[in-house]
Amino acid sequence: DWAQIARLSGTRVILMGIERLREIAGELTRHGASGSTPVGLIRWGTTGRQQSLFGTLETIADLAEKSGFEAPAVVVVGGVVELRRELDWFGSRPLLGQRVVVTRTREQASQLSRQLEERGAEVLEIPTIKIVPPEQVGPLVESMADLGQYDWLVFTSPNGVTSFFEYFFKAYDDVRSLGFLRIAAVGPATAAKLKELHLRVDAMPEEYVARKVASAIADQETIENLRILCLRAEVANPDLVKELEERGGIVDDVACYRTVPETEDRNGAAARLMESGADWITFTSASTVENFHARFDLPKLRAQWPDLRMASIGPETSKALNALGIQPDVEARPHNLAGLVKGLEGAVKPRRPARTAPAQ
Repeated sequence: DWAQIARLSGTRVILMGIERLREIAGELTRHGASGSTPVGLIRWGTTGRQQSLFGTLETIADLAEKSGFEAPAVVVVGGVVELRRELDWFGSRPLLGQRVVVTRTREQASQLSRQLEERGAEVLEIPTIKIVPPEQVGPLVESMADLGQYDWLVFTSPNGVTSFFEYFFKAYDDVRSLGFLRIAAVGPATAAKLKELHLRVDAMPEEYVARKVASAIADQETIENLRILCLRAEVANPDLVKELEERGGIVDDVACYRTVPETEDRNGAAARLMESGADWITFTSASTVENFHARFDLPKLRAQWPDLRMASIGPETSKALNALGIQPDVEARPHNLAGLVKGLEGAVKPRRPARTAPAQ
């Protein structure tokens, strides 16, 4: 009943109307609605892919056709559209319109993804690594049998904490079996994982990079002749152990996990990246860079999508990008997830519209 709908003085919301937009606008004006009545089109509302277009009953069909605005979307007709700036609680989010790739493991991706989505980003979760046991478990088992000989345990990642204590609690049923060991962590995420076990971190560097752990321990006591057990990935940067040994420490560098490539595309995100690109790829470790490159060829991907930018969580991750001839556009300060998100926010100001959003 177009005549009845046209006479309504309030807000009209039309679902699934994009393909018949010209017909709908024509029927409303033909039955008495003013051609100057405001109209808003909203696609993928309240998600990182949100797009909107505004006009009047007289102009909206031409605007939508010119800009290629497609379904699915809702059509809002009425004076309420003129209040969009006052009512737009979502459109002001700092990362709206940014498509961001998260490369962390499946188990860890949600923490970063949630922070990005809360700020309006569209997130593509493309895990590039998964955590598996080390090829040789023997050294780890031996070190746990001799925990009493060590003065310090050093953890450089949350993965190291999780993996070590999975083995630890198979051998011991009481965390007090650690004895009087002191614990060093490379950053707040690692420290938080230890805190979940009600373990206090005795040393953590102000700059969250592994090689700075030696200075943090040295602030507590001289490193000379200390027995230190470093619990890390099977392939790890040698700088930390080198620094500890140069200061006189007796170091056992033991792998408690290893990273291997993740190649499954369970959610279709990898296919979407290849089909339509992204604004950012975030990297949280050197291994995420190396495995992502092995799967997608980063320089080639950047050539295909020239606007694609890289965000690194810290110097070690940036080094892996540098090895590919890529300078990260953002390096987190501080070197943690909060710093990474903050870096992205700063880099996209002033905020750009969505990559395919119609201009208006």
